[in-house]
Amino acid sequence: MRIVLLGPPGAGKGTQAERIAKAANIPAISTGMMLREAIAGGSELGVLAGQYIDKGELVPDEVVIGIVKGRLAGDDCKDGYLLDGFPRTVAQAKALETMIPDAVKTALAIEVSDDYIIERLSGRRECKGCGMTYHICNRPPKQEGVCDSCAGELGCRADDMPETIKNRMQVYHEYTEPIKDYYESIGKLKVVDGFGEIDTVTQRIASVLGVQG
Repeated sequence: MRIVLLGPPGAGKGTQAERIAKAANIPAISTGMMLREAIAGGSELGVLAGQYIDKGELVPDEVVIGIVKGRLAGDDCKDGYLLDGFPRTVAQAKALETMIPDAVKTALAIEVSDDYIIERLSGRRECKGCGMTYHICNRPPKQEGVCDSCAGELGCRADDMPETIKNRMQVYHEYTEPIKDYYESIGKLKVVDGFGEIDTVTQRIASVLGVQG
């Protein structure tokens, strides 16, 4: 089972990726998390990636593709994987197919409106210590401003600021959304409504993929 999870920023891809990967017994691979680890490490790659992410812009293809290629070579990917955050452009999607023949069996798109995304992202908070995410309405911490896991301080990510969110949505519609057309053209696209409770969306995805949600 080789899955690519598509959808706008804030559509809940990270949460759903973890759930579906567990149900299908395959690794969920988040390029976003790998990039954030590089940024936190202060490497040359991390500094470069951070400059793009903080502006809500796409990280250059050569950076992301190199990261993904190395990850998919891992032993835990032999029986399948779920990619979250890659590809983000048609060029990346084609590069992935070239890099690994038949790399994608199913491209699953979670669809939600722009207004819903802006409301969701503006309320998101992230732990500055361990990176765990919360939402002030949908998934609040037990104590306001404090991480349940490590007691670290919670804050709003730079790419979740209102103006940055609008920029991210513009970038998504211009560069990433066309990926759906590409995967549809090769018969691999499946679409799921992403509006509603997390469990409800999980069940929709599980039904489409034929796994137990």
